[in-house]
Amino acid sequence: MRQEQFVARHQREWQAFEHWLETRGDARTAAAERNTGEIGDEDVPARYRRLCQQLALARRRGYSPVVTARLQALMQRGHNLLYRTPAPRWQRAAEFLLADFPRLVRSEAACMWAAAALFVVPLLAIFVLLQFHPELIHGLMSPQQVAELERMYDPSSERHKLGRESGTDWAMFGHYIMNNISIGLRTFASGLLAGVGTILVLILNGLTIGAAFGHLQQIGSGDPLWRFVAGHAPFELTGIVLAGGAGLRLGFNLIAPGRRRRVDALLVAGRKGARLCLGIAFMLLVAAFIEAFWSSTQSIPAVVKYSVSAVLWTLVMLWLWRGGRHQSGAADAP
Repeated sequence: MRQEQFVARHQREWQAFEHWLETRGDARTAAAERNTGEIGDEDVPARYRRLCQQLALARRRGYSPVVTARLQALMQRGHNLLYRTPAPRWQRAAEFLLADFPRLVRSEAACMWAAAALFVVPLLAIFVLLQFHPELIHGLMSPQQVAELERMYDPSSERHKLGRESGTDWAMFGHYIMNNISIGLRTFASGLLAGVGTILVLILNGLTIGAAFGHLQQIGSGDPLWRFVAGHAPFELTGIVLAGGAGLRLGFNLIAPGRRRRVDALLVAGRKGARLCLGIAFMLLVAAFIEAFWSSTQSIPAVVKYSVSAVLWTLVMLWLWRGGRHQSGAADAP
């Protein structure tokens, strides 16, 4: 076979392999999300073996150094990627949390901002309304719930712990983990109802939280609740919003799959959502730890709690905004 025929026959698969190396090999996880080439990770070993055979054939037939050099370079890059020593698990987990997860969040910026609006706008709206129309609280909570809320955050109470009746810190830590993660997973998974479920969960959570804050603030009992929530809010509230954004993406892909089959579009959103849920679970775990061992401590001065909260909010926003940008800026594109 002449060299021109050889190159024309295999040129496309060489380009596909090179594209995979550039998108999957160099930037790994985040870049894999945008890998739209002809081959997937499962096809690479077979493609690599074919490339080695083609290199040997080109050398045996005496093809030009341009062709053999290109095949040699592709073979070497493929070898370095396929046979490199995998990073330790703790390192891969750290890389995911510090870089890959923020990039995933930014890649779905539109859904995340929509989720934030669906959560924050009802929260602020009901908070403000309750300052002028306090009777609205009875349309959102039963009398028993209102009485329990007022008792738990009564400023005159002599209880040692804020926001809870009893239980050790470790017992409450477990309770908060189950509660937080169940809310996050429910917010994400309800996106399967064409996104309507996620929208309702975000709005209802916003109304519930806004009602609690608005009512207690209106009757002059807001300070204990503000001090209790300040510490864990940066991780918990942000985690709920991110879970909502992942759920909205799930629903959007179900409604508007584009050129893909609906099931394929749903699988793409599901895989990305599952990875987002790993980071969200970490955030909710941190929130539960802070809530159990810091937020509920009555003896910590309010100024200290608010200062720590401001630092945590800043760190969370910087993490999501800047995390992983130095590794692959292109991955931030929606």
